[in-house]
Amino acid sequence: MKELAYLNKYILKYGFRLSLGVVFMIISNIFAIAPAQVVRYALDLVVDTLKTQTVLQESAFYDQYINDFFQVVLLYGGIIVLMAFLRGIFLFFVRQTIIVMSRLIEFDLKNDIFEHYQKLSLSFYRRNNTGDLMARISEDVSKVRMYLGPAIMYSINMVISFVLTISLMLSINVKLTFWALLPLPLLSISIYFVNNIINKKSELIQQQLSTMSTFVQEAFSGIRVIKAFVREKESLSKFTDTANEYQDRQLELAKVNSLFYPLMLFLIGLSTILTVYVGGIEVGEGAITPGVIAEFIMYVTLLTWPVTSLGWVTSIVQRAAASQKRINEFLNIEPEITSPTEDSFDIKGDVKFENVTLVYPDSGIKALDNLSFEINAGKTLAILGTTGSGKSTIASLIARLYDPTEGRILIDGKDLKKLNLHDVRSQINMAPQDVFLFSNTLKNNIAFAKSDATDEEIITATKNAGLWENIQQMEYGLDTIVGERGITLSGGQKQRTTIARAILGTPKILVLDDSLSAIDTKTENAILNNLQTVMKGRTSIIISHRVSSAKLADKIIVMHEGKILEQGSHNELLTIEGHYKSLFDQQSKSSN
Repeated sequence: MKELAYLNKYILKYGFRLSLGVVFMIISNIFAIAPAQVVRYALDLVVDTLKTQTVLQESAFYDQYINDFFQVVLLYGGIIVLMAFLRGIFLFFVRQTIIVMSRLIEFDLKNDIFEHYQKLSLSFYRRNNTGDLMARISEDVSKVRMYLGPAIMYSINMVISFVLTISLMLSINVKLTFWALLPLPLLSISIYFVNNIINKKSELIQQQLSTMSTFVQEAFSGIRVIKAFVREKESLSKFTDTANEYQDRQLELAKVNSLFYPLMLFLIGLSTILTVYVGGIEVGEGAITPGVIAEFIMYVTLLTWPVTSLGWVTSIVQRAAASQKRINEFLNIEPEITSPTEDSFDIKGDVKFENVTLVYPDSGIKALDNLSFEINAGKTLAILGTTGSGKSTIASLIARLYDPTEGRILIDGKDLKKLNLHDVRSQINMAPQDVFLFSNTLKNNIAFAKSDATDEEIITATKNAGLWENIQQMEYGLDTIVGERGITLSGGQKQRTTIARAILGTPKILVLDDSLSAIDTKTENAILNNLQTVMKGRTSIIISHRVSSAKLADKIIVMHEGKILEQGSHNELLTIEGHYKSLFDQQSKSSN
């Protein structure tokens, strides 16, 4: 229960619903118990009538006696039906309070987890895979909900039912109560152990189902590769093996279930037999009436589910505790990057790196080593370098997706760590190196940067990104669904879509992180010419491995292994006869 203590704040939040549910449950249990007493009186009446009718058979009152008897029996039957109806109504109210409470807590918990996920830094996502994150917010939360709803409800019901029913049974006959209840603890213990076996096998089934789902998802996502290498048969063979394993685990569970229900019915039947046997002896001794036997059988039936639920609830609580422990592991992780203030900050665009070093916390790789440079507001900076030189890391630092290990980054002369995080990011638009598009329309993917963007603004952005001509050739235009991760678009179209998204609106700082790599030189030149207007008055950073992308820049930085090799304007770097000059000559020859 230590791990589940985290949920107490949610239970207190909806405490009124829980309290109301307890009241409704007490009332429903009263209406469940009361019919047993009515049955006792009705059965005793039948027995007494059978004894006395022979005596009164010749009497003038016989017909009236029989009519009164049937009316009373009919009245008892009506009372039992009415109580069953009222019990049903209050059971409905119980579910509308306690089960609804569990659904509301589930909703709150999922939102809190998702909100916390979004606060965590990129290093967290580099350490944890997506499947595990999704499992904790879906499967684990569902198991926790079972504790908050059914487990709490049946536990409260068990306590109330035990107190009311057993107290009533003991007040009637202690000996019969003992024998009637004797098999029930065995039933509860048996169900507990069998449930543990069922849970373990169910978890194995869930794991195998997850394996199957992952395999199918990868197969369909990579269907082009499978077809290109003619691996359909091998893929089907692997799926068949996985499916057979899933089938075997399902059959093992079915075998356990086939033993579970006979065991439960046997112990319930044993309790009924003992009740009838011991009750018959008590009736013979005159200690009780025959109606009491029927009453006790109904009590045993009423207690069967609470006792049965004891083992089931225990198992649910164990599974919920394990799931909540997994959830708490992530909820207890404090975000590495937080906003120190809520004060708004209007960016002008001056960016300065002072002796910045970054070592990735998850891998230990030093991406930047004592890096220093600056760019004035409204100017354009180009960052060139080979793969792994640290170009994209600079983009991540400017958006404060990471904090430097050493040194500091200044925006308009102020330390980036001391500024309003949300405010800063809202004024920086980025076209990242890792192109990601949502499974949505082109229009919505582009408008992701500005939710209130007009159609004219979106069209202008696509024109500046060199995408508008392609969109006009599509059947549905901007309403074209791009598919999962933009699978329906080419690599160049995806990059241009992210550029259109980045330049939409009025960002104070625009970062293009190698976003022209999948575009031919001719299209690249057209896009860069269009971007001259877009970048005017804005601080722009163009990250690339192509020299051609740097031609619009006021300043160029050439990087290698996290350090700056050269920096200056295009003409200044050509006169140096260094790395930039050799890169320029090499790429110029290649383009010719």
